[in-house]
Amino acid sequence: MKFEELENKGLIRRIKVNLKQIHNFLSRSKQDLETAKFNLTIDEAWSYAIAYHAMFRAGRSLIMSYGFRTIGKDQHATVVRFTNIVLGNEYKDLINMFDRMRRKRHDFIYEPNRPIPRQEANQAIADAEKLVKQIEHVVKKKDPQKDLKADY
Repeated sequence: MKFEELENKGLIRRIKVNLKQIHNFLSRSKQDLETAKFNLTIDEAWSYAIAYHAMFRAGRSLIMSYGFRTIGKDQHATVVRFTNIVLGNEYKDLINMFDRMRRKRHDFIYEPNRPIPRQEANQAIADAEKLVKQIEHVVKKKDPQKDLKADY
């Protein structure tokens, strides 16, 4: 895999795999999805941002499961790039949506006058659910203790 390129550019560094931390990030990403759904009737733009954060946290868990963590600037973009490397072309459209959501979430945080329609927020939540589910699948396959645990 092309992790070396990210490592050589100073975007990721090696760490010891911490299964508890990985599982905590995945668990929180699922909670973020529920929060995004619940909040949809109150604030579509914030639901969109929360759905993005569910993807981001799941992406961080993926990186950690490979023994890396993001460093330096542009950590959100690095999470998207790493996720793309691992999931590959089969998930290209979903990764592209992840990247669009990253940019749009940035705009929402720093330029809050741009509305996000409910339909777009609904689609963001649906896409986040797909990505989180796929990342969870990959992480569980890598976990040597997966058969000893209940669903996380």
